[in-house]
Amino acid sequence: MPKHILITGATSGFGLATARLFASEGWLVSGTGRRADRLEALREELGEAFLPLPLDMRDKDAVMEKLGNLPGERHDVDVLLNNAGAALGLEPAQECSLDDWDTMVDTNIKGLLYATRAVLPGMVKRNCGHIVMLGSIAGNYPYAGGNVYCGSKAFVKQFSLSLRADLLGTKVHVTNIEPGLAESEFSIVRFHGDTERAASVYEGTSPITPEDIAETVFWVTHRPAHININRVEVMPICQCPSGPLVKKGM
Repeated sequence: MPKHILITGATSGFGLATARLFASEGWLVSGTGRRADRLEALREELGEAFLPLPLDMRDKDAVMEKLGNLPGERHDVDVLLNNAGAALGLEPAQECSLDDWDTMVDTNIKGLLYATRAVLPGMVKRNCGHIVMLGSIAGNYPYAGGNVYCGSKAFVKQFSLSLRADLLGTKVHVTNIEPGLAESEFSIVRFHGDTERAASVYEGTSPITPEDIAETVFWVTHRPAHININRVEVMPICQCPSGPLVKKGM
């Protein structure tokens, strides 16, 4: 029986690239997304290997019902990729949109929790499986305007490590992948559809691509069973961690 990966946020970026890679390797792929038309297009592209799951990850009851009761041979999830998430706005905290904050908390934190809780009991019962989080270097290195987005990714990092502690004694794996500067629809979403502003973020750089992260997901989920990759921090060579910022003249 082929293995099965469940990907949240499969309609673009890292999720889409991962769906394509795993399907090409003979895996069954199930993918959630709010844009049903994109899910259907992916089903047409990947064929019977892909199951579209139109779903808003902020809807707890819908997530628990749909992901906890997947059909037929997809009922058992070998890998869950918690990819669905968003960064919204880059304003300082005192000027931010509370609606943007709510959306980031509900998607980046709560949606990830719902998906994990829906599939984890089955993994523990079978004593196998892998939860892969799509975190960010923003959870390690905060920046101005990142406020809630950085906080949400710091939560993902700590939740991943705590989950490892809860699962000690089982053969269920947990990995947090933390990309740096990556070009996808990320900045278009952050800047509410302003494509020119989004494009300016990547001018003169060689950013991470969705395919780079898909290959990272594939690598961490294909290690020997006695190995767990706790976290993977990935940056393009044009980026590096920076120390604390200093404002002179104060």
